[in-house]
Amino acid sequence: MLQKTFFITSEEGLDARAAFLLEKKANAFVSEISLGYKEYKVNVKSILGPMSLGIRKNSEVTVFVNGSDEQEALSGIEDSFKELSLVE
Repeated sequence: MLQKTFFITSEEGLDARAAFLLEKKANAFVSEISLGYKEYKVNVKSILGPMSLGIRKNSEVTVFVNGSDEQEALSGIEDSFKELSLVE
C-alpha cells in the first residue's frame, strides 16, 4: 500500500468537477484508491465519496492506493491533483 498527503490550495476546494475528473482517472487503474480527510476514508472511484467530504481550501487529504498498479495509480492521481490546480 502506498499513500501520499496533499494540501489543498484551490479556492474552490475539491468541487464536483474535480471529484468527477478524479473518479474518471481512478477508474483507469486496477488498484483500490481511497481519499482520507479528517477521520473519514472514501473510495475515489465513486464521485459520491469525495463529494461527501466537503473538502475546502487549506485542507489536508491523504490518498491511499493498494493494488498491482499502485505506483502508476498514485502518480496518476497526483498528476490529476496538479492538473486540476487542487495543489501547487
